[in-house]
Amino acid sequence: MKKILFIIIASVLILLPSCKKEEEEKPVEDNKQCNCGTIANDGIDSATNCYWLEIRNECSGNKKKFCFDEDIWTNNFVGDRFCVSNVTSW
Repeated sequence: MKKILFIIIASVLILLPSCKKEEEEKPVEDNKQCNCGTIANDGIDSATNCYWLEIRNECSGNKKKFCFDEDIWTNNFVGDRFCVSNVTSW
């Protein structure tokens, strides 16, 4: 009886690690660029004559305001994807 009990316990201990749940790998999203994001807000700062777009970064989720000329500001809208060329991330 002790032998059978020992074999059962040994089998369980050997098989237990193989039942461990495999960690799910997160898919790598190749289309993410850390200098791009979604325009969250826009406005004009009359004191500095800044036409600003507040952009939520695709990689970090952080929001940051950037000043642009009037032409760029008027042609981009809240909800649009926008890339800032002179920064790497924020």
